[in-house]
Amino acid sequence: MAGEKRVARAAGPSVRLKLTLSYAGFLMLAGFLMLAAAWIAGRPGRSFDSLLPDSMASTLGALVPGNHAFLLRAFAPAAAIALAFLLVFGLVGGWLLAGRMLAPLTRITDATRTAADGSLTHRIGLPGRNDEFRELADAFDAMLARLEALVAEQQRFAANASHELRTPLAITQTLLEVAREDPSHDTGELVDRLHAVNTRAIGLTEALLLLSRADQRAFVPEDVDLSLVAEEAAETLLPLAERRGLTIETSGDTTPTVGSHALLLQLSTNLVHNAIVHNLPERGTVWVTTSARTESAVLTVENTGERLTPQSVATLAEPFLRGTERIRTDHAGVGLGLAIVKSITQAHDGTLALAPRAAGGLRVTVQLPAAPRHAGR
Repeated sequence: MAGEKRVARAAGPSVRLKLTLSYAGFLMLAGFLMLAAAWIAGRPGRSFDSLLPDSMASTLGALVPGNHAFLLRAFAPAAAIALAFLLVFGLVGGWLLAGRMLAPLTRITDATRTAADGSLTHRIGLPGRNDEFRELADAFDAMLARLEALVAEQQRFAANASHELRTPLAITQTLLEVAREDPSHDTGELVDRLHAVNTRAIGLTEALLLLSRADQRAFVPEDVDLSLVAEEAAETLLPLAERRGLTIETSGDTTPTVGSHALLLQLSTNLVHNAIVHNLPERGTVWVTTSARTESAVLTVENTGERLTPQSVATLAEPFLRGTERIRTDHAGVGLGLAIVKSITQAHDGTLALAPRAAGGLRVTVQLPAAPRHAGR
């Protein structure tokens, strides 16, 4: 799925380091001011003793060890002024510093509110070098891009599904209106056409439900031999291949994987069916091969056929899209065959690769995680 590229940023100090340096700077400044106040108080003629009343100096002096009231008289006013200044300076400086440090978080919060209101096109686009806030902003932008792409894909899928479902319904309505206006019309032909249209509508509905089931991963994983599943799919579709004058060749050793047997059978069936209906008019071939690798189970389905371009092949797994140069027949399906294969593959944490064959036709490779080896095997 297409998404926005991650922003390349130069490495910068972390927010923790910035706050640490800021706090250390404030402490250094406070110490400097305290030393400056003590230095000023100790200079001749610069004492602050006139600011402290005698009664208060005597009272507080009694609390000083040794009862050195003159020390308190000399130092207390300067310390009080320095502390008051530090308090004001610390509050103002801390407020400004916190605002500067938390400004990126404010932008992220505003973007979150905007997304919560339904706008997924807004991006934070936080400038500056890389730190914790900018990593968070980049991750949030990437999430928004993915959500926007998913919503757009769902909307496009819903529109295409509505269009596909509307077609058989419109045909059915037209046939019924013709029959009502012409009661003498041959009802046998009408029933046959209605049956064909209804069969297509049912097939499309079942494909949509299967696609939804695969997307939601609503299945219990189990051990599956992909080679047996592929052979079952090939045997089921062998009569269709024979009617079209095609040959199906299967090969491969035991190929263990983990997943839903029903969904993987549907995946294999769709691939073999697609290879049959989009083949040469006669004397074509379909190759079904499975292989077990160290960490993956691979199913490859190839077929002869018309020459395809990489550009056209790249769109074949999109819902309701069919190659314009490919041979169309009554068995061409509803345009969801490879889309279902893609969805089932993703639900099994696998990968799907489509490539045109040099001699014509298509090569489809499904790579699934291999079944974990149990102890004792």
